Amino acid sequence: MDGTLVDSGAVVMRVWGRWAAEHGIPMERVEAVVHGRQGHLSMAILLPDRPTAENHADNAWMLAAETADVDGIVPIPGAPAFLAALTAGAVPHALVTSADVALSDARMHAAGLPMPRTRVTAEDVSASKPDPEGFLKGAAQLGFSPEDCVVFEDSEAGVAAGLAAGMRVVGIGAATAGYGATVSVDSLEQVSVTTGPDGVVTLKITG
Repeated sequence: MDGTLVDSGAVVMRVWGRWAAEHGIPMERVEAVVHGRQGHLSMAILLPDRPTAENHADNAWMLAAETADVDGIVPIPGAPAFLAALTAGAVPHALVTSADVALSDARMHAAGLPMPRTRVTAEDVSASKPDPEGFLKGAAQLGFSPEDCVVFEDSEAGVAAGLAAGMRVVGIGAATAGYGATVSVDSLEQVSVTTGPDGVVTLKITG
């Protein structure tokens, strides 16, 4: 969701910025870690000697703060048209996010994007990205084998999770080429989806 469909960068800077300042961690270090992961796991990486219970406690208030703060949230370029094409073509698709239900609802709504009928959130997994559990659960709910699925991701953890699930990964953003994505694009504006009369879905990437 974040960075792939929704641009939530402004909120991340505000909320994580406060947390980083409290713990004396440079925001550049925080930004290098937090994308694609559940918050408490990011904290465990940033503060490896800190008790897990404290990370979970901080994660709870940070989720509440992020859910309440939607100022500046906008769709990623091309996301509205991309989701509309999936819906129009009856293409099975799922949202697999490290956010919880409340946060994903808030951000998708704030960005004016429709929520896919199938969704895997933080509440549904025992392991966060880069573990492939979320993507494998999404594939299972859609009724497809992993090798028949395509992941769209912007984060290093997300790309790693998609590849570990045995799926092809379209990386959103130039940096994803360095993460090992199957193919990378600058934005979803370079991606088009069509469904033929025989039901075959064609994914075309330009640029």
